[in-house]
Amino acid sequence: MYKRLSIVMFPFLLLALIGASVWGYLEHQEKNTILIKAENQYQRAFHDLSFHMDKLHTELGNTLAVNETSEPSYRKGLVNVWRLTSQAQSDITQLPLMLLPFNKTEDFLANMANFSYRMSVRDMTKQPLTEAEMNTLNTLYAHSADITKEIQGVQNKVIANNLRWMDVETALASENEMHDNAIIDGFKIVDKQVGGYNELNWGTGSLNVFSKNDVKMLTGNEMTGDQIKKKAIDFLGVKDSTGIKVVENGGSAPEFQSYSVVIPSSDATQTDTQMDFTKKGGHLIYFMKSRDVPAAKFNLRQARDVANEFLDMHEYKDLSAISYDQYQNTATILFAKRENNVTIYPEQVTVKVALDTLEVTGLQATNYIYSQKQRKIGQPKITVDQARKQLSSKMKVTGESLAIIKNDLDEEVLCHEFIGTLNNNIYRVYVNADVGMEEKIETIRQDQVDAAKGKS
Repeated sequence: MYKRLSIVMFPFLLLALIGASVWGYLEHQEKNTILIKAENQYQRAFHDLSFHMDKLHTELGNTLAVNETSEPSYRKGLVNVWRLTSQAQSDITQLPLMLLPFNKTEDFLANMANFSYRMSVRDMTKQPLTEAEMNTLNTLYAHSADITKEIQGVQNKVIANNLRWMDVETALASENEMHDNAIIDGFKIVDKQVGGYNELNWGTGSLNVFSKNDVKMLTGNEMTGDQIKKKAIDFLGVKDSTGIKVVENGGSAPEFQSYSVVIPSSDATQTDTQMDFTKKGGHLIYFMKSRDVPAAKFNLRQARDVANEFLDMHEYKDLSAISYDQYQNTATILFAKRENNVTIYPEQVTVKVALDTLEVTGLQATNYIYSQKQRKIGQPKITVDQARKQLSSKMKVTGESLAIIKNDLDEEVLCHEFIGTLNNNIYRVYVNADVGMEEKIETIRQDQVDAAKGKS
């Protein structure tokens, strides 16, 4: 009986063994194919990074070689610097460096791209490069040479020793802090070197990675942790203060000083509430109470009204809704300051409202808190009719007003703001009220317009 059963089952077992072997082989081949493809992508991105950094250094040198009064040559050179820096940034994002401290180099390249872009779009016949900006370009030329040299050194080791980027990914993902890898060591050296550079004068439009919050306009005295805790309790109406944590941030630098507050949720299924306050004056700059919103029982107009009341109850005054969005049954409404019938877009507050109960679940007011200042809003030199000539003759204008926005140079400019329709799309167009040139164009969704009119 056993012999007969063995004879019957043997072919099936043999087929199963062969099938498992074939499946295992195919799985192994597929895995190898994926690994080879990933390795090739990493190698391509790395060699592209080395190439673009070398070209960037060369382009900076070419730009400095011409007379600074030669606007076309300088503009062309700066555009190329911006393009190459952006490409280098893109190359870095394609490398497995997420677990490797490389933020100083990334910040440096981001500011270089921003600096060169702002210089390239500026009218140099009216605003020629200053001595400080020329010094910055010369320093960038020297620094880019150092970075290029280090990256090319890593590249030579990769080629000579046939190093693999997949080993880098494995090493970084391991819990062992000691990473013996030539590529990792090389990139650490680059980032350490960049971190040792003296802070450059990036101008007024530098990115937030280096910019400092302006605390001069903040009102009030320095707050203690206990005072901030009380403000958080009063704001939320919390009865039980047990478990509330207050952490001071920013060290000795006034522009970064703040307090973070965590209020534990009474419901185990919900996340804790988080808040951030400025140290000077105790102004609330961030509030988030994340929770599930199972259904939308109210519309954007109702959410806007609740958000308006919420802002009026607190320190955020004279704001008007300028943008609406809805995601996962939560409304996100953007407000901007209104002063003398002029919308001041730099002073913005974002409010999140749950559409099941109209509870305010979030607030972001950093731009509002740190952008407040005394502005002298002058009269526009360009009339509305003159500014309208910048629009397409086919656009049907449905609204017009004055607004202050930040242009590409990060400068505040007074504009004529037009809302109009063209080709079944709704646009918001800003025309400089002093020189009559178009500054910015934005597309508006129909539901945002409906919410503004109270139709949603």
